[in-house]
Amino acid sequence: MLDIHGLSQAAATRIRPHIRQTPLEPSTDLGRNSGGPVFLKLENIQHTGSFKVRGALNRLMVLDPDQRKAGIVTASSGNHGLAVAFGMNRLGIKGVIYLPERASPLKVQMLENLGATIRFHGSHCEVTEAHARRQAEKTGQVYISPYNDPFVVGGQGTVGLEILGRLPRVDCIMVSVGGGGLIAGIAGVVKALRKETRIVGCLPEHSPAMAASVQAGRILDIETRDTLSDGTAGGIEPGAITFDPCRRLVDDWVLVTEDEIRGAMVRVFDNHRLVIEGAAGVTVAGFLKMAPQLTGKTVALVICGGNIDVSLFKRLIRST
Repeated sequence: MLDIHGLSQAAATRIRPHIRQTPLEPSTDLGRNSGGPVFLKLENIQHTGSFKVRGALNRLMVLDPDQRKAGIVTASSGNHGLAVAFGMNRLGIKGVIYLPERASPLKVQMLENLGATIRFHGSHCEVTEAHARRQAEKTGQVYISPYNDPFVVGGQGTVGLEILGRLPRVDCIMVSVGGGGLIAGIAGVVKALRKETRIVGCLPEHSPAMAASVQAGRILDIETRDTLSDGTAGGIEPGAITFDPCRRLVDDWVLVTEDEIRGAMVRVFDNHRLVIEGAAGVTVAGFLKMAPQLTGKTVALVICGGNIDVSLFKRLIRST
């Protein structure tokens, strides 16, 4: 069993000079839905525009000198790739980033701006990840998973440490879920320090792999449909280390529709003037759906990222 709390405590010390300790912004607007204090953990203003830089930096920083020299391989729908590229630039490490063929144009452009070496393979994240892992095995380079790695999970858990540092009596933390690295990290930290805090995983109905797998008691191969939440889209690797903490430590799961995601993104913009990506909209939509169950509770919503294509965001605003 992973000692996620220990991994996250070590990660917090290791990565502190390289990351932003992002604010918890109170949301009077969302608080009206539950009748209690609601806070937004603004990882959308983290370096590279998402929480992913925490886990990527932590993983890169524990490479030994020979591994650094050989370089790394990774795969991503965009945000993890951006985080790895940022870390490679910061630490002077070379590597290749594989993306699915339908990756967000904005995230591709941002990777190119960082000078990353990019290759495309497959239409879905799990296909891209499997191919990138095979390539790493062929070249002898280290493969850095977006979620299936103890040091990545430990790095993401630092979000939980920061939330508890500001809200030591938080009743509920809500997190969007793809491969489960973020929620596994947060749940592993929070349940070690405050068992009574409720952890809720939020997923799009179009990509419910982790919730369905937990319900089934095993990792399922589930078809993913197109979703605004490209950051959580795709399946889960067989044997993923995130499955067990998700099964043991996450208290509830909520699925949301594309219309609910869209409405949540627009609502956050209208009331906070924050541009958030689809995966962050999933968390807000999940809160709005569960608000009657959270009456009077102190709730933290992890706003996991803000990397959304401008033209797509304009279409969302116009459609409401």
